[in-house]
Amino acid sequence: MSISRRKLLKIGGGAGLLAAAGPWRSLLAQTGTMIMTTIPSSGEQLPAVGIGTREFRSDTNAMEMQRFRETLETFHAAGGKVIDTSPNYGEAERVIGELLQELDIRDDVFMATKVDREDQQQGIVRMNRSFKLLGGAQIDLMQVHNLRGTEVELETMKAWKAEGRIRYVGVTTHNPGQYDEMQDVMRRHPLDFIQLNYSLADRAAEKSILPLARDRGIAVLVNLPYARGALFSAVADHPLPDWAAEMDAASWGQVFLKYVISYPASTLPIPGTTKPNHVQDNMGAALGRLPDEHLRKEIENYVTPLL
Repeated sequence: MSISRRKLLKIGGGAGLLAAAGPWRSLLAQTGTMIMTTIPSSGEQLPAVGIGTREFRSDTNAMEMQRFRETLETFHAAGGKVIDTSPNYGEAERVIGELLQELDIRDDVFMATKVDREDQQQGIVRMNRSFKLLGGAQIDLMQVHNLRGTEVELETMKAWKAEGRIRYVGVTTHNPGQYDEMQDVMRRHPLDFIQLNYSLADRAAEKSILPLARDRGIAVLVNLPYARGALFSAVADHPLPDWAAEMDAASWGQVFLKYVISYPASTLPIPGTTKPNHVQDNMGAALGRLPDEHLRKEIENYVTPLL
């Protein structure tokens, strides 16, 4: 069974949050300061929820571009910083670069992108193109996409980091079949970040990767925190349980994100969306309390049997 995020927000009580005047600022006033994730290698802190931009692919439709613009504007207004993209996402880098410039917020975001070339010179060309499209004096985080060309790309990225062109380096995967390779890279290179998939529906990273990231002081960007919508489908017929209030979660989406944030490492989910109401709800997960170990177990016991 599938269900729209809009409908589930109503089931979970999030619709009232989204409809209220100044919803994010109201929630912030009620719950206190924003939850932050610390980058272990530097001590820098970032708001604990970012945004993925896989679907920011086209600028041919004026209505679509307006929605993209409103989504980024809402994300920024709600305190969001981390924007993750890739040259593999169609025209996403160009669309994002243009919109951030138009909104005059390029220097106020944490920009993360990727490179995926086996040849070092081709990787340099690829990264220079990202600089041109995204604008700004620096790219905050450059990542080897799906571990393709890891050794040669990290060589360039480390040199550029030393020169100040990029601030942090990392590697990504969305395939558990690459976890052994990723662990090897994590042990051999001084990484600032990794990126992988982790959610209530996909907890394979808990077995090895996440503990290793914690032990080696590597921050973790988490993609697919909703398991491609599988989590929303699983709870479609279930209103928010009473325990959601214990972590100030106003929707199922916030439950799922707070679960990821609360893992005992420097985890920062980057749910992908191009809808302002979704990003507004997502940012609500960076406010209020997080589940403790006991509540994490209660969430697992409730949701896992539904999957």
